[in-house]
Amino acid sequence: MRHVIALDAGATGTKAALVGLDGALLYETRRAIGPYQGPAAVVESILGFAKDLRVHGQTHFGMAAEAVGVAVPGIVDAERGVAVHSADLGWRNVPLRGLLGHRLGRIPVALGHDVRTRGLAEGRVGAGRGTGRFLFVSLGTGIAGAIGMDDGIEAGAHGCAGEIGHIVVRPGGPVCRCGGRGCLEAVASAVAVGRAWATAGGERTADAADCARAVEAGDEAASGVWRAAVDALADGLVTALTVLDPRTLVIGGALAEAGDTLFTPLRTAVAERVSFQKLPAIVPAALGDAAGCVGAGLLARDLLAAAAAG
Repeated sequence: MRHVIALDAGATGTKAALVGLDGALLYETRRAIGPYQGPAAVVESILGFAKDLRVHGQTHFGMAAEAVGVAVPGIVDAERGVAVHSADLGWRNVPLRGLLGHRLGRIPVALGHDVRTRGLAEGRVGAGRGTGRFLFVSLGTGIAGAIGMDDGIEAGAHGCAGEIGHIVVRPGGPVCRCGGRGCLEAVASAVAVGRAWATAGGERTADAADCARAVEAGDEAASGVWRAAVDALADGLVTALTVLDPRTLVIGGALAEAGDTLFTPLRTAVAERVSFQKLPAIVPAALGDAAGCVGAGLLARDLLAAAAAG
């Protein structure tokens, strides 16, 4: 059966799948990254995983994978196939496309930014399907977006489009990982909410999910932390929709797992802030944890389709 390899690499491990050319998920697995031993070890773990997947495909489906799609965090130069920088994975200027192609017998490799790749999946087969123009926003360890147009994602002139987590919403506020202050990511990401709740609730191990549960239980301190994050998120989203005018806002990531605890106040807060702007639908992402692999599979299948067409 003809298929491609899809890889979604993160700081703690890599999710992977073998995907048929019709989009069917033939095999799914994941592999944790052990104690951090430097960027070279991370790269080697990805290369080794991909090679094992190719062997699995040949053994179980009668042929080797025809292409590979891989999604990675950080700054990505998709045209050159280079993972430019990732603070999470500790690498700089890794020629990942070339390394994977060499390890796997020089098959074609597509490299994508993790959030844009998830956005591609949501646009093609998930919550953004058929909307024409949407903004996918991931609320996880950080905050990032993917600008969807028809069946594609806008990467920008330098591969940095959609980085809405670095819109300044609270000037002079907490220091962000980018070095700025008051970025949306620094005040409304899952990590930021967890940190604020740990401080307000007095439990050092508390996280954003704990905060959401406390909100649902009527805890006033948790409600204050949650409201501050929702207000900041609404400020950032209104800036984004003013510039981009999306038909739909698709929200995914860890905070979105809170369901109506997030979406009900967020929809209200965004509606209160718009004036002349057209209010978009605000909907949860549909693909969840599988979005990265689905999107990476789409990148790989697009390579094969382009080659067949011309």
